[in-house]
Amino acid sequence: MRFSFLSAVHLLLLDGDQILLSRRFNTGFADGQYGLVAGHLDGGESVRAAMIREAAEEAGIGLSPDDLTVVGVMHRAVKSERIDFFLTAQAWKGAVTNCEPDRCDDLRWFPLTQLPQNTIPYVKRAIDNYRQGIWFDEFTG
Repeated sequence: MRFSFLSAVHLLLLDGDQILLSRRFNTGFADGQYGLVAGHLDGGESVRAAMIREAAEEAGIGLSPDDLTVVGVMHRAVKSERIDFFLTAQAWKGAVTNCEPDRCDDLRWFPLTQLPQNTIPYVKRAIDNYRQGIWFDEFTG
């Protein structure tokens, strides 16, 4: 039997030197900490298609595949193992809106160089990696 693990997509939505972060609420994982618009890939779904879907579901914005650039991959092994894909977008359609207030109690822009102290550690590392041009990383907590 081959080993399998979950894959997720994370959006670094950029507006100049600002990045959009969402504070998790009532999810059972990292509640009270800031993360990115993100979600799991569904079966048969491409990385870009998953990111487009998640951006619409969580932030109410429209992205096209051409808006997205994969800027990082992280093998994350903390309590379980995952492969995370990090994508940037600097163009979108619609107004950023918190479409999941039952799972996110704050959705706002922060300077890339001044992330909140309560940013999820692997997310902070991924953003730092992006800023430094590091494309691959392994995170064990």
